[in-house]
Amino acid sequence: MHLATYLGLLHSSLTTLADAFRQVGQGHGDEPDVWHTCQVLAGRVDRQTEALLPVVRRYGEHRETEPERLHATGLESTRGGPVGLLRDLQDLYTLAGLADITWTVVGQAAQGLRDRELLDVVTSCEQDTARQLTWLRTRIKQAAPQALIAAR
Repeated sequence: MHLATYLGLLHSSLTTLADAFRQVGQGHGDEPDVWHTCQVLAGRVDRQTEALLPVVRRYGEHRETEPERLHATGLESTRGGPVGLLRDLQDLYTLAGLADITWTVVGQAAQGLRDRELLDVVTSCEQDTARQLTWLRTRIKQAAPQALIAAR
C-alpha cells in the first residue's frame, strides 16, 4: 500500500505551507490584512497537520527514494514591493494547491479503504484548504492591478 507515501507528502506539504503563510505574513507586515490573514491561515494549516497525525500513526508515512519532480519548498525570504507581494501570494497559492490535490488523493484512498475517520479528516481539511485558496485568489486579484499597472 502506498498510502504512507502520500501521507508523508501531505504532512510535509502542510508543514511547508504553514511556515510559508507565516513568512509571507511577516514579510508583508505593512499590509495589515495580509499579516493577520496569513497568521490565521497558518494556524488552520497547523490544525490540519494535527488532525492528520492519528492517521499517520495508523498507516505510517514515508518518502520514496525516487526524487520528486515537484515538491514543496519553503520560502527562504519574501520579496519587496507590490510585485513582490503578488509573487509571494502566487507561491502560497501553488503550495496550497499541492496540499489541496494531495488531500483529494488521500480522500480517494479513504473511500477505497472505507476508513470513515480518515474520510472525515479529509472532508474537513479539504473545505479549509478550499477557503485558503479562495482567499489567496481574491487577494491576488486585488494586488494584481496595483502591482502590474500602478506601481513604478
